[in-house]
Amino acid sequence: MRIPIHEIKINPGRRETAPGSVRELADSIAEIGLLNPITVDRGHTLIAGLHRLEATKLLGWREIECVVSELEGLRAELAEIDENFVRSDLTALEFGELLLRRKELYEALHPQTVQTNLGGPFRGNQHQEVSDKMTQTTKSFAQDTAEKLGVGRRTVERQVQIAKRLTPETKSILRGAEAPVTRKEALALSRLEPGSQAKAAALLAAGEIRSVEEYAPPVRAGPAAHPAPAPSPEALAEEAAGFAQILRRVSEQCRPEAFVRLPPAQANALRRQMASARDAVEKFEKLLEMIPK
Repeated sequence: MRIPIHEIKINPGRRETAPGSVRELADSIAEIGLLNPITVDRGHTLIAGLHRLEATKLLGWREIECVVSELEGLRAELAEIDENFVRSDLTALEFGELLLRRKELYEALHPQTVQTNLGGPFRGNQHQEVSDKMTQTTKSFAQDTAEKLGVGRRTVERQVQIAKRLTPETKSILRGAEAPVTRKEALALSRLEPGSQAKAAALLAAGEIRSVEEYAPPVRAGPAAHPAPAPSPEALAEEAAGFAQILRRVSEQCRPEAFVRLPPAQANALRRQMASARDAVEKFEKLLEMIPK
């Protein structure tokens, strides 16, 4: 049936469309027409077809062909999420958050899957026994999703893990990154302690490290030990002189044509270390100025 476009409602928080894709779709619809109607519920809330809807708006259409679904509430939202999975531009974080929401919806609609996954028979609100046959044939969220997406169950579980374990601060950093972080790196971030996630994500987003494996969190201090005796001025001067000799020898061996090929992450780390070394050299120079010549 045809429905006036202004009557179609879109749930708040739904993912925005890709302008380029809408324009291409509008060109196709203008040439060959709308091949697949959009899907709405009985209240004319959109379930599937946001890009098609926006494309027809771009063309100035007043009505659009719709399939009115009997799906309501959680089932309608589940169908909407399933449609979003066909998007090729989903980031690892967006994909994981969609899966996490799908898990919540699926297990709310099929509570027996939660219980059978834990190894026991499902007892409904009235504590009725469920037959072994039902326990065996009810699909878990991971199994159902894996079949729909054409991937392995372990892949589904890993992507849900990303969405569940990443902290809000880490998610904010990943959303603001210029280049999308891969699913492999997002999974590695999710395995870090909450205190380290955001720091590693910031370095990754800035290009200062190429992978989470390069991130080295600060070593946690052990139990307080008795302070070691302070070294003598002569010993400190000797150590500083040795540092100066090492730095001079290394700089003499560095060839520009080879050094420029240093990986960016390592070069950035070296810059920070050299800045720290310059501060130390300036401190020694000030100390030496205090000594009469």
